[in-house]
Amino acid sequence: MDRRTFLQGAATSAAALALPNSAHSDDSDFEPIWSQITKNHDASVQRLQEWIRQPSIAAENRGVNEGCDLTMRMFRDAGFGEVTKIHDVKQADPAEWTSPPWDAKLVERPGLGTIVVGRGAVNQKGPEASFLAALHAIRDSGRKLPVNLVLVAEGEEEIGSPHFPQIVRRPEVLAALKRCSGIFMPSAEQDLDGQVTITLGAKGVIELELVSSGEKWGRGPRKDIHSSNKARVDSPAWHLVQALTTLVSPDGNTPAIEGFADKARLISAEEKAMIANAARRLDENVAKKQMGVEHWVHDVSWQEALELLESRPTVNIEGLVGGYTGPGGKTILPHRAVAKLDLRLVPDMKASEALAALKAHLAKHGNGDIEVTMTGGYDPNSTPADAGLIRAQLAVYKRDGIDPIILPRSAGSWPGYVFTGDPLHLSAGHFGLGHGNGAHAPDEYYVIESKNPKVQGMDGAVHSFVKYLYEIAAAT
Repeated sequence: MDRRTFLQGAATSAAALALPNSAHSDDSDFEPIWSQITKNHDASVQRLQEWIRQPSIAAENRGVNEGCDLTMRMFRDAGFGEVTKIHDVKQADPAEWTSPPWDAKLVERPGLGTIVVGRGAVNQKGPEASFLAALHAIRDSGRKLPVNLVLVAEGEEEIGSPHFPQIVRRPEVLAALKRCSGIFMPSAEQDLDGQVTITLGAKGVIELELVSSGEKWGRGPRKDIHSSNKARVDSPAWHLVQALTTLVSPDGNTPAIEGFADKARLISAEEKAMIANAARRLDENVAKKQMGVEHWVHDVSWQEALELLESRPTVNIEGLVGGYTGPGGKTILPHRAVAKLDLRLVPDMKASEALAALKAHLAKHGNGDIEVTMTGGYDPNSTPADAGLIRAQLAVYKRDGIDPIILPRSAGSWPGYVFTGDPLHLSAGHFGLGHGNGAHAPDEYYVIESKNPKVQGMDGAVHSFVKYLYEIAAAT
């Protein structure tokens, strides 16, 4: 729930204003566009496959320039005059995949239909390719877009968007965005039961690297030494472990960093009502099965688990590495250990303040020597439930027979604060029919031809984007 940003401008062009407000209510008005979607199907799938086959991994600086060039060409082909940046994806280990992550193979999957398997298939290239297909279909039908569009795309979202604010706050970009009515990110929102969840924002996040070293600490070795020396030499690895244990409660579930969550906003009665409704409609067993878990923290109820997911700041260890990790053993006392952390933030918390609180906490507990590097991150973002963008989403979904679940925010993160916060204060949200799964995991996929009657395939996703653009135009 990813992650790339398309900005939807107000319908101010002459062509947009000429569209009748009732255009969305009569499906026959769209027949020329629907015909083009069907006609362009193979080309749309091939465009997505080409995109997936080009790795663009910011964390490894792999394929970044090539991915940029390909993305710029695709958006220009769809009608955008200027594209400023690219789309990145997470790393992938081919040994963990049943189909190579960069092959973009079409695979038949029981219960799903034809899927494309590859890194970036659902996060975020599949939905975005479907949105591009919608733009092609509208143009190929001889029509002009019903709204003006401003595109802002980035290539560092998967490493915490360290430079995204610089892009958005350029004078020419801000000037364009100030004419916009909101931000929308194409996504594949359907679960396997066809259900859709609308989230009114997202948690913030900071990603960090903590390094304990003998050199910086002034204790322990400055290079790996024989482990027999542990009897007389301090261990930087144990030093890091001890520091990490101070960051959370003994069970690891509650942040214990002084000042970290002081400004965390409590969930409101309205938000609790949203969560209670979601708990009634979402299947707890399905959620546990998808994640491979048997218990929630503290064995709380399903509704309480959802409340924690929506409202709780977190301190998580992504990775912990020190010394020898190969096969067998190697009797060393390592001179260096590294922890990768992410801290999730709820509304009213700030990334900069969370980082300062962590550093102050480490120093207070005698661990000020541990190096802390923030590799990326950003503040939370929120959008009102009555925003025009959200009303348009609800209208399209309900017209397709879907009654969406609404939640206060996504527990994941994306840098929407640059749009919803100062100075723009725009509404923002994800939208799109279709289904995929496996973001950041092996065998990531996006459904192309659905055999599940409750879930749309790629053409159905394209239809939804067309309807959404026209709904926005009708509402302005």
